[in-house]
Amino acid sequence: MNSTYFELIDDFLSDSDTILETLTDEVSWEEREIKIFGKTYNQPRLVAWQGDLPYKYSGGIWSAAPFSETVYLLKKAVELETETTYNGVLLNLYRDGRDSMGWHSDNEKELGVAPIVSSLSFGAERNFRIRSKREKGSSFSIALRNNSLFVMKPGCQELYEHTLPKTSKPKGIRINLTFRKLY
Repeated sequence: MNSTYFELIDDFLSDSDTILETLTDEVSWEEREIKIFGKTYNQPRLVAWQGDLPYKYSGGIWSAAPFSETVYLLKKAVELETETTYNGVLLNLYRDGRDSMGWHSDNEKELGVAPIVSSLSFGAERNFRIRSKREKGSSFSIALRNNSLFVMKPGCQELYEHTLPKTSKPKGIRINLTFRKLY
């Protein structure tokens, strides 16, 4: 898939199984709370932040934390492919099909105007859904496979929302790294 606002690259790197295993062990995963419409919930996934600056979203703040060796190498590969520099990465570990991410746009003010967010996936395939902010009744699905890079280009966050919904189908572990540039 390649469009004005999205690009999907399958089979992005070699040795993705080793990368998944390394990230599982190397990253300091946390179960964090999130505020949605004034209520606090545990996020339905494990998360981590690595970056040069603190990152604030959904009522929480992540302190700046150094890139682990593997994440730094992945960041460099994504920067080369997208011709963009990133100074932070939000990492998500989905333990099974019950872990999810609700509808949202990556529109925090720290991301600036028309951000590029690049999403690198390892592990179990999951369906990523996208919908127009104007026409919320219809959406489309993109299969994010192991070792895929999904780039949300400038304008995407302003016009679209995305989600990784729960599924009742048995799913294995999935790690997703979303590279961002904070200002």
